[in-house]
Amino acid sequence: MDVEPEIRVVVVTFRSGEIIGPFLDSLAKATTRAYEVVVVDNSPKLDAGTRAAGERPEARLLRPGRNLGYGSAVNRGAAGAAAPWLVISNADISFNPGALDELIAAAQRWPGGGAFGPGITNPDGALYPSARDLPSLGRGIGHALFGWCWPTNPWTASYRRERGAPREMTAGWLSGSCQLLRREAFEAVGGFDESYFMFMEDVDLGRRIGAASWQSVYVPTAVVEHLGGHSTKRSSRRMVVAHHRSMFRYLSRQYPGPARAPLRLLLGVGLGARLLLALAFAKDSAGARATRPAELLTARGTTPGG
Repeated sequence: MDVEPEIRVVVVTFRSGEIIGPFLDSLAKATTRAYEVVVVDNSPKLDAGTRAAGERPEARLLRPGRNLGYGSAVNRGAAGAAAPWLVISNADISFNPGALDELIAAAQRWPGGGAFGPGITNPDGALYPSARDLPSLGRGIGHALFGWCWPTNPWTASYRRERGAPREMTAGWLSGSCQLLRREAFEAVGGFDESYFMFMEDVDLGRRIGAASWQSVYVPTAVVEHLGGHSTKRSSRRMVVAHHRSMFRYLSRQYPGPARAPLRLLLGVGLGARLLLALAFAKDSAGARATRPAELLTARGTTPGG
């Protein structure tokens, strides 16, 4: 008799044929538990690598027929899951051996935890700050305005929680590039808010998980490597716009009502100016220049949503 999976892994792909195979290979070493994989392919055309991934015995391929965005694709892949644990991941993640088992061990130590984030390293081995505080208006504006030109400013340092050695701790939100979720918690908050096409959907999920009295827990002893922005490199200018649109949506929703309309207007003007600056540096799809300021302005660091 087949063993019922304890984990459902939902991986979102977009022209990811070159990397989805290595992702699945690393996943096989990340846990000793039974798992299933749902590959949600947002690409307009199915490539050979993604097709081959969907034919592997542990995997199932879903093709929505259009680009749903990240959160919507995850919701589609998580629908109907019976496993108690969900893993959501980018395809350009490589799991260290035992990483998922380490996350589940942490989840057992934190029965009130709804989301668990691993330590995420860049290809150069540097640890990325993937567990952060929820952005307040002050932190959000300070980080948005000064993070690209003054990386050590106090607003960015507070938001990214970079002070001190990495340790297991609660956080406001965790990077959506790789997370373990208690399915009960994910379903209780309704999954990702699908009004976010890309970027900030993980911030919003962390906020709603906390509002529902669950914890988001950072587990740096479980390590994954993020190869970095595979699906966004081809269209960085579009990603710049999507990032700023999502930032405005998230922050403006924290300040609703007619009395706060001037604040939302000011926020829109400030983000609009930041967008123009980011576009001036961003690489377009034809391969125009890209500089470090553009990377800092537009990227989720090395993770989606940061």
